[in-house]
Amino acid sequence: MVNFEEKETYSFEDLREIIRLLRSPDGCPWDKVQTHASLRRGMLEEAYEAVEAIDLNDPDLLCEELGDVLMQVVFHASLEEDAGRFTMDDIADHVVKKLLFRHPHVFGQAVADTPQEVLVSWDQLKRQEKGQNSTADAMDAVARSLPGLWRAEKIQGKAAKAGFDWPDVAGALDKLDEETRELREAVAVGESVEEELGDVLFAAVKVGRFAHIDPEAAIAGTCEKFIRRFRFVEEALCNSGRSMEDMPISQLNHLWDKAKLS
Repeated sequence: MVNFEEKETYSFEDLREIIRLLRSPDGCPWDKVQTHASLRRGMLEEAYEAVEAIDLNDPDLLCEELGDVLMQVVFHASLEEDAGRFTMDDIADHVVKKLLFRHPHVFGQAVADTPQEVLVSWDQLKRQEKGQNSTADAMDAVARSLPGLWRAEKIQGKAAKAGFDWPDVAGALDKLDEETRELREAVAVGESVEEELGDVLFAAVKVGRFAHIDPEAAIAGTCEKFIRRFRFVEEALCNSGRSMEDMPISQLNHLWDKAKLS
């Protein structure tokens, strides 16, 4: 039995202490054996759940989900503290120094009067801080763990800032048409399909950049739309006593067109 003082409300220091106790010799068998790698998926899931709370505009849920994200941060920090490499205070020290360095227009003599000017300065300072000597270096530093469409967008954005971009959306749309044709050819011969599909997705992201559309938000919206229409088709078949597996695709498409109008 591990003693932990019960309170009406708890603080950040209480969170640090309870993580320490959970990972102590007398703590939880599961918590004691976790590693950065075993917690990796949990970190991602908690971050996405916090974003879901933001999308739902639910402050109570957001408070809960941010707590779960914070717990992940403290847990990872506890692992490193036990290993003697860094502490939670080292994490705070690092991020405060970064914020001071990247905000010279607030804490120094630099001038940035608009959000756009701030972003230009931020990128320049980040490249300086990271020792990135070229745009390719900056592209290579974009996290490979990001969702693919976001990573593509960030890489394209860096290329555009270097002057490597279409003058308008027409060029991006033509490129999308070209990549779609190449995908059809690849499917026909059964070679390089994955590569060509990737090129189509990359080109589609480029079109989205010109339209100022978040590609992940776009695909998320399409997924929700697909579910709504599929539900319409499925329920229509169920109400008529028919099975989707037994229906020809032409009739399913007819129902799908009706779903688009509903």
